[in-house]
Amino acid sequence: MFKRLFGGPTTPEPVNRLAVVRNITVGRTVSLDPLAWRRLQPETVFNLETDALEITAQGTIALDSGQHVHRFYTDDHVMLQAMSDDPSGAEAYDFSLFIPWTSAYPPGETERRVWRDRLSEPVFDGAPEELPAYPRFWFSESDARQPPVTLWETIWDDRTATTPFSRIFQTCMLYARDLAGGRELMLALEMEPEKATGKSADISHEIMVGIPLEMAEFTA
Repeated sequence: MFKRLFGGPTTPEPVNRLAVVRNITVGRTVSLDPLAWRRLQPETVFNLETDALEITAQGTIALDSGQHVHRFYTDDHVMLQAMSDDPSGAEAYDFSLFIPWTSAYPPGETERRVWRDRLSEPVFDGAPEELPAYPRFWFSESDARQPPVTLWETIWDDRTATTPFSRIFQTCMLYARDLAGGRELMLALEMEPEKATGKSADISHEIMVGIPLEMAEFTA
């Protein structure tokens, strides 16, 4: 009280180092319209048992094109993604929602090479993961084999942290198949966390199934 009355020093507010995209950031809740995926049933394999996402982590990716990817995660690894032309995410677009489908840890380089080969094909054969076939969405203009995309994602779990929680190198490809009521997405990727000094990092192969989101289908 005396500091307020007599102008003593005050503790500065913590700096928020994360983008806030349509009011979405770590610590906030996103409300979803279940019709976003129910309108695609029964064709889609996408399903979510909740219409509320508690955001506990946030990822950022700077693309070579100058665009930025913003990813928002729950503890259950559900991911809401957006694109923007600037780091702040003020003018975000291309919203999508992904759920985890499979996760595997390759025992050696042979398995990693086989996975990268699968990600290079114009159509991803999802049979081993009990999924349908997915045509490639990235580089869809060509039927030739295409090396997967590589990128770094920086993960934060605290809006006021001065250093990120982790950085993950990803080798990935995006696929999509058309349904009667819209489109279903599939993101296949290899995740390789940046190694901290004196620590090992487990490489994993992940598949996430997603759907596009209209801006009217979620709020935060």
